[in-house]
Amino acid sequence: MFQITIFFLYIIAGVMFALSRLPHFSSNSGMLLIIAVASGITGMLWHAWMLWTLIIVPDGISLSIGNAASFIGLLLSLTAVIGAVESTLRGLSGGLLILAAFVAILTSGELPAATGTSMSWQIQSHILISLFAYGLLTVGSIVALYALIQNRRLQAGQLSAVNRLFAPMETTEKLLFGITSSGFLVLLVAVSSGFAFVDNLFAQHLVHKTALSLLALTLFGLLLVGRRFAGWRGKRAVYLYLWGFLILCLAYFGSRFVLEQVLGRSWS
Repeated sequence: MFQITIFFLYIIAGVMFALSRLPHFSSNSGMLLIIAVASGITGMLWHAWMLWTLIIVPDGISLSIGNAASFIGLLLSLTAVIGAVESTLRGLSGGLLILAAFVAILTSGELPAATGTSMSWQIQSHILISLFAYGLLTVGSIVALYALIQNRRLQAGQLSAVNRLFAPMETTEKLLFGITSSGFLVLLVAVSSGFAFVDNLFAQHLVHKTALSLLALTLFGLLLVGRRFAGWRGKRAVYLYLWGFLILCLAYFGSRFVLEQVLGRSWS
């Protein structure tokens, strides 16, 4: 029930943001924005409350793959609402909210766990920080793909009213590198906390996850350095970001799937 409500709130917000960018609806853009912001924030708050009841449980935390994916959906909606402050990004905001709506459905079969995995507050902090880093960088990957589509449309000279849904390339890249910077810093904290708080990486079969996370961190750091000192942009920057994100996905979802579904061992 909650997931269906969140789904429709996000869909309404996403469609309203997108319509507000089209010339045909310019006379009603103010009302469309009010509906979009109200629906988006309401859905986001409801989504956050639902995830809190699913993840934060007695004796620890319960973090299934469905919950993790839904948390990423929450970050998508947050980025969409914040990004909509810039009028040219409202087309992107609409797309992010529609995507968040479908991601939120992933928890439709989830019920609050009676108890969670017992672990120290340090380990809980490490896991939640890691999830936040993955979520931020996942949002960045969506923006990167959006930038690729935008770049191809510009090169092909495709001119239509749909172009109003795309922000100027410079604005999109600014958003992408803002997310990259934030995601890099949070991922750095997550990796550092892992070394500080997680014992016996080899015994817990987490060494491959750590190695992949370090490689992804290196690629994101290289991207930021290249942007700062060599002015990297366009396809080179986007493809490097997507390679870093792919490696990060292997570190988190790939490692977890192998451990829990193949080896039958606990991820934490």
